[in-house]
Amino acid sequence: MTAGLWTHWVLPGIWITLQLTLFSALLAAAVAFGIGMARTHRSRFVRFLAGFYTEIFRGTSALVLMFWLFFVMPSLFGWALVPMWAAVLALGLSYGAYGAEVVRGALNSVTPAQREAGIALNFTPWQRMRLIMLPQAIPEMIPPFSNLLIELVKGTALVSLIGVADVSFAAYLVRLATQESAQIYSVTLVIYFVIAFILARGMRALEVRTKAGIGITATPGGAQ
Repeated sequence: MTAGLWTHWVLPGIWITLQLTLFSALLAAAVAFGIGMARTHRSRFVRFLAGFYTEIFRGTSALVLMFWLFFVMPSLFGWALVPMWAAVLALGLSYGAYGAEVVRGALNSVTPAQREAGIALNFTPWQRMRLIMLPQAIPEMIPPFSNLLIELVKGTALVSLIGVADVSFAAYLVRLATQESAQIYSVTLVIYFVIAFILARGMRALEVRTKAGIGITATPGGAQ
């Protein structure tokens, strides 16, 4: 692979992949916390709506949703999304639904005595969530969130199918130009691994820091 192919296709593709990961992860996090907290709401109707969203987007293919947003939505509603934002929306909504279950499970793992203490202190529901529930639940969310983030990185490869010039799309162009598959796809595997490894280490450091903030010591192996 020549320096020109690396400079003009692969490096920009890596940058696009990083942007996709960042924007999709931010959207997925917002959805996960919003829907996940709604799953624990005292209103049955709110819980039903949040559960309905979760089931719909967990049961829908992210790729098909991406195609629907990019190809179908313009003809139905007249709203045309550029490929990048159609991809971000599809990935964020899909992975956010999985993240919502992580949030719900972590919040439900907080002992009832903690909730009762907040009530005894006359905290509002939002104060109980912000000051008692989330600080204890977030450290438990980070390991599964780390797995979801790595899956999201790998899921960004789907965007090449709607013409987004990410690293997998760049690899395809390089293969067409050079007629060599082994080198470029080996390099692509390494690129995804490096990105995932860095993110995993960053999430592990975040887990240690958040657990230290509530007085829990996390060992390198993950035990407490």
